[in-house]
Amino acid sequence: MYLELFTTHFDTIIDNRQSAKITYPLSDVLFVTLCGVIAGAEDWSEIHDYAKGHHEWFQKQGFLNDGVPVDDTIARIISKIAPEQFRQCFIDWMQAVHELTQGEVIAIDGKTLRGSYHREDRKSTIHMINAFACANKVVLGQLKTAEKSNEITAIPELIRLLDIEGALVSIDAMGCQTAIAEQVIEGNGDYLLALKANQGALYNAVEALFAEQRSTPLDGIVIEKNRSRIEARSYHVKDASELKGDFSKWVGLQTVGMNLSYRAVKGKKAVLTYRYYISSAKLSEVQLAEAVRAHWAVENSLHWVLDVSMKEDACQIYQNHAAENWSMLRHWSLNMLRAEPSKGSIPAKQKRAWMKTDYLEDVLKAGFSSRVFEN
Repeated sequence: MYLELFTTHFDTIIDNRQSAKITYPLSDVLFVTLCGVIAGAEDWSEIHDYAKGHHEWFQKQGFLNDGVPVDDTIARIISKIAPEQFRQCFIDWMQAVHELTQGEVIAIDGKTLRGSYHREDRKSTIHMINAFACANKVVLGQLKTAEKSNEITAIPELIRLLDIEGALVSIDAMGCQTAIAEQVIEGNGDYLLALKANQGALYNAVEALFAEQRSTPLDGIVIEKNRSRIEARSYHVKDASELKGDFSKWVGLQTVGMNLSYRAVKGKKAVLTYRYYISSAKLSEVQLAEAVRAHWAVENSLHWVLDVSMKEDACQIYQNHAAENWSMLRHWSLNMLRAEPSKGSIPAKQKRAWMKTDYLEDVLKAGFSSRVFEN
């Protein structure tokens, strides 16, 4: 069944090679590469090694009947796939297997692929914007920007590609823009945007609204301790109608919030921080706290895993569209490994998939099954 579903999700990708010169079908190379990345392959030669080591299994699945392509051939084919087509396949797959629940937090955040620059130009490093469903820890979609400053224009484009109906879309201060808020509302979702001083009048109005709460910072504070540090935080919300000024340009604005965060680490100066938020959803203090902490989880549940478990920052692949396509393959693999229900870390599951094709089949079946990511 997973083979048919694989074909269903990938068959829209156009193979631009001259048909008379094709030895290895695009579907074969894509399937082999996806399986290799699931199993922890980190470069083209390891994709080749994985295919070579399990050649009989791939042949039983109907792939690689003309032998195993060399690593340069695999690299050339994958790097020339149009990322727009690959991205749409990924998003269509996630919409088929993942059903958003009402109010689920989708965190949109950026990550730089540090090894993706062209060797003659370090400024060409790729920056990816990722949409992450926090409850089930899966990537819903991604989009490349030329540099971090272009997140402002890339975020609305990514939101436009996604199904965000009923979701709470959480974005850091870079995305606190009226155009982005409008795009979320047009998609029938709600926004939760971090607010910083560059928003001028709105920031000042929200800051003034919480003056009383800042004067009594210990009210409602939750303290966490361990041997070397003390952390404390509290959350406060107000109805946006209480703001002094006209902020009608922020479509649907209903809630403003404040997060007080205190952190004291042994041997360092204690830090007290206030963070402000705006939202089109009607949020309680508990709901704001849950949503904010869900957004922070993208660092540990996505970025950290990509860097530490899947060694994304160490990857030196960069030619043509290779870095962007490989990034999407990592996201695809990570989602599928998490869908497979057995216990174990991501690296442990990858090693299992490298050694045992039976386990690889379990991952493929789980990843391509419908609604495996439901809450």
